[in-house]
Amino acid sequence: MQSAFSISPRAPGLYEFTDEVRAFVRKSGATSGLLTLFVQHTSCSIVIQENADPDVRRDLGEFFRRLAPHADQPSMGWIRHRTEGADDMPAHIKAAVLPTSLSIPIVEGKLALGTWQGVYLFEHRDEPQTRRVVAHISS
Repeated sequence: MQSAFSISPRAPGLYEFTDEVRAFVRKSGATSGLLTLFVQHTSCSIVIQENADPDVRRDLGEFFRRLAPHADQPSMGWIRHRTEGADDMPAHIKAAVLPTSLSIPIVEGKLALGTWQGVYLFEHRDEPQTRRVVAHISS
């Protein structure tokens, strides 16, 4: 079974879509198997992360802003790709070090996520986007 999710982040950060993924698995009727999620973009990522304390998401966002600041920052003068703005190449860097796909086991019809785990799109661009995540269940 396959489907796709459309996610519309407004700014950089983590956007949880665990409930939508759970609904897809329920609708599929799969009792066991492997769910693969793949984001079809080169300037965002998909991650499993803590969904209890919002400070985790804020701290992760701050860490990655410091890891790859905008291209107009003096420390980033080496960047050549600036066609789509100062946030574009740093977004590609972040997407290169973070996953663009995930595999989650399905056990007894449910995602085998831990108690505090959620599925997130991690947006790296400044402007609002529409992102597409493809979902596939293998049994």
